[in-house]
Amino acid sequence: MAYSLEHKLVVGVSSRALFDLTVENTIFETKGVEAYRQYQLEHEQEILKPGPGFTLIKSLLNLNKLSNQKQRVEVIVMSRNSADTSLRVFNSLTHYGLEISRAALASGGSLAPYLGAFKTDLFLSAYEDDVQSAINSGIAAGIIVSDGIHHYPYSDDIKQIRIAFDGDAVLFTDESERIYQRDGLKAFEENERKNANNPLPEGPFAKFLKTISALQKEFDQNNAPIRTALVTSRSAPAHERVIRTLRAWNVRIDEAFFLGGISKKEILEAFQADIFFDDQAVHTTPASEVVPSARVPYKQ
Repeated sequence: MAYSLEHKLVVGVSSRALFDLTVENTIFETKGVEAYRQYQLEHEQEILKPGPGFTLIKSLLNLNKLSNQKQRVEVIVMSRNSADTSLRVFNSLTHYGLEISRAALASGGSLAPYLGAFKTDLFLSAYEDDVQSAINSGIAAGIIVSDGIHHYPYSDDIKQIRIAFDGDAVLFTDESERIYQRDGLKAFEENERKNANNPLPEGPFAKFLKTISALQKEFDQNNAPIRTALVTSRSAPAHERVIRTLRAWNVRIDEAFFLGGISKKEILEAFQADIFFDDQAVHTTPASEVVPSARVPYKQ
């Protein structure tokens, strides 16, 4: 009987999101694919350092040890590497004890056609075109901030996963955001006030949040291994519609921050997010200095 990915949280992660491949990517971009291939072969036994998505992936895999259901999370390496250049990645997976046995290696090709086949719930990559294709297909996806990579601390003793989301164009569509961009703050606030009882339309990460919320319900609420936060530039009176929307979705957000234009960086650092999803580089770039961050290229 074939192994089934049904009823699992399936996460696709690129090798550049999982490991620090800054040097290797520079070789690829400046010297070409053959130089990159040769470098990887020569350094095949050298263990890669953790990348921006490492702690999140390690934390998610840890849920399989805690959940009442066996193998609740499935992580698949989805890489533009070829099979020939991928052994260093697999050696590093073994070194860190990451229980990842499945991979899609596209040899420079697009990974987008395979995301649906693997029933992917979340996809993290450094390639914008793959991430955009995922978003267009209704899959939660983010471009991991990997330029000038920061070495985020991690521990083998992981107690809790902390995931932070922006609101508009991430959990919700950009419908309200477009009103703000076109007509200004007053028009935006008036629209949200008038529609306070009408749930916001679902954005690219709505389904993922619902899946995470369902996972949380498998654990004691006071000791859940997943903690979520909404970190949005909205403020009163635009907060009410957000709260009512989450209530209508029957999802749990553990912490919410309505910042009204205040920098998100310090809040995310205090929350100690393992990953932060936002649709604007103006937020993900500074946030990436303190926590792993991914930009959601939402286009409706």
